[in-house]
Amino acid sequence: MTVTIGRRELLAAFGGAAAAWPLSAHAQRSGVSRIGFLNAASPAQFVDAAFREGLREAGFIEGQNVTIEYRWAKGAYERLPALAAELVELRIDLLAAFGTSAVHVAKSATVTSTPTIPVVFSMGSDPVAEGLVESLSRPGGNMTGTTSVGGSLAPKRLELMRELLRDDAPIGILINPANPLSEAECQDAEAASRSIG
Repeated sequence: MTVTIGRRELLAAFGGAAAAWPLSAHAQRSGVSRIGFLNAASPAQFVDAAFREGLREAGFIEGQNVTIEYRWAKGAYERLPALAAELVELRIDLLAAFGTSAVHVAKSATVTSTPTIPVVFSMGSDPVAEGLVESLSRPGGNMTGTTSVGGSLAPKRLELMRELLRDDAPIGILINPANPLSEAECQDAEAASRSIG
C-alpha cells in the first residue's frame, strides 16, 4: 500500500496527534508543550515554515504555548542516537521525527526509556516492513505518522522516464550512500529497470 501525503496533511496529522495525546507533567505545570524535532538532514534541506504553520492551525504557537527543540544530524546519521537522547532528556512531550533513520532512532530512544513520549513521523519507506508499527491503519504503541513508500513507485518512475526519453537514453539515479536505506533503494531501482527492459 502506498500512502502519499503532503506537508499540510502531515502537519494536520501532527497537530491532531499532539492534541490527542496527554501532555507530560512538564506541560501540565508550565502550560507550555515541548516538542522535540529530529531530522537526519540539515535546516537548509527542510522548510519548517509549513511545519510551524500546521502547528499554529492546531493551536500551538511557538513561544506562547509550545517550544520546539530542533536537532539536526546534517547528514551524519551516526549522530542521530545522541541527538534523540538529548531530546528525551529534555522531557519533551512529543517527538517529531523526519526520515526513516531518524524514525528508527526516535522509536528506540523512546520505547526503551520513556514509552509515554508519542512519536509522530514522516518517512519515505514502509513503516510496517521496517518494524516500526504494527499496521498502517493501527500503528500501535507510541508511534504514528505518514509515509510515501517510495520503493514501490520505482517501476512507474522508470516507465515515465522511458516515455519521455529516447529508448537508448541512459537513466541515472542519485542515492546518498551514507543513508542506511541506500542499498534497498539501489535494489528496487535495479529490479525496476530489469522489469521494463
